[in-house]
Order: sequence, then C-alpha cells, then structure tokens
Amino acid sequence: MVNVETRPEPQPQPPAADRTTRGAALWATAIAVPVAVLAGLLVFSKFVPEADTAAPAPSATQPAVVPADPVQMAAPALAAGTAQVCLAVTSQLPARVRDLAARKVSAGPEQNAAYGEPALTMACGVAKPVMCATLDETGSGCVPLDAELLNMNRVCWYAEEQAAATTFTTMDREVPVRVTVPKQYAQPAQWANEFSDTVVKTDKSITDGRPSGCV
Repeated sequence: MVNVETRPEPQPQPPAADRTTRGAALWATAIAVPVAVLAGLLVFSKFVPEADTAAPAPSATQPAVVPADPVQMAAPALAAGTAQVCLAVTSQLPARVRDLAARKVSAGPEQNAAYGEPALTMACGVAKPVMCATLDETGSGCVPLDAELLNMNRVCWYAEEQAAATTFTTMDREVPVRVTVPKQYAQPAQWANEFSDTVVKTDKSITDGRPSGCV
C-alpha cells in the first residue's frame, strides 16, 4: 500500500497593507486633531469675558446741575454815571466763567451777575472800601494799612475773608466792583481775576484816593 502524502493546502496570506490608505489616514488624523483643539478654544472663549470688557472706561465727569431759580442779589439805586459804567461792565461779561454758566439774578441785571452753583457773583456800584487812618484802627470795617492788595491783570483788588466766601473789591476803579467767591472754589483770587479784563475795558482807573499798595 502506497501512502500518498497529502500536502497541506497553502494558507492564504493577508493582503499587504495599502500604503496609500495608511498615508491618507495619518493625514486625516493630523488635520482632525488641530481642528478639534481650535473648536474647543472657540467654545471656551465664549464663556470667558474679554479683558477689555471687564473694566469699563471711566466716564466723563458730568457738570453740576444749576438751579433754574435766580440768584438772590441786592440792587441798590445807582447814580446815573455809576449806572452807565455798570451797564458797560455787565454787557461785556462772558456767558461762562471757566466751566460756570451764567445764571439769572433776582434784581439789577444791569449791575449784577452770577455764575454756577454755588453762585459766584459780581456786583457793580458797591461802596468802595476805605483805608484805615492808622495801623491800630480796628473794628470800623476799614481796610488795614498793612493789608496785602492784589494787583492782577492791571486791577487792584482787596480780598476779605468771610465765613462762607471771599470777597474781592476793586480799589483803583472809578466805580467799585465786587466779586464774591464761595469757599467751595479753590484759589479764589484766580476766580476773581477772571473779571479783571472786563473791568479794565469798561471801568476807568483812578489816581486820586488810589491806595499805595495798588501798583
């Protein structure tokens, strides 16, 4: 009996991997990962507020509200010549003094003016301050001989401190002008000086009775 050796049937070999397919898969993976990261960052950014919006820019300071009612001011009767000078003074006043808008006055707009709140006022035709006769004279309301007079923009002013304001009165003008600056305003002399140019243009200077402290 002849044994016939049966050879095992050859097993099929796994097909060789398609290099083209593997390369495409690698490229797809390389592209998909950054896209997924980018998408995640976009989603995350929607929940995180921007730094610029976290702190709003400061807003501009709003001007103080000025009352509509007129500022109470006295308006004594003036002589014809004095009234004419005061009318010239008030007609040349600006509509604003720095950031203070002009306001109505209760009486005598031809001799009075007011600005802002608290009201900074100007009165024309007031009594001229009188210099004291001696250094020792007190209590009469006169201007002390050693008082410092302020010469600002060719106008000589006498400053008098009061409880709620500082008053500045011209000492070298034909018709005295008084500016009252409330304590709320810093550097009151500079506020009074805002009226110096108008006074120079409309109110003549004097020589007789001019204090020695007026340059």
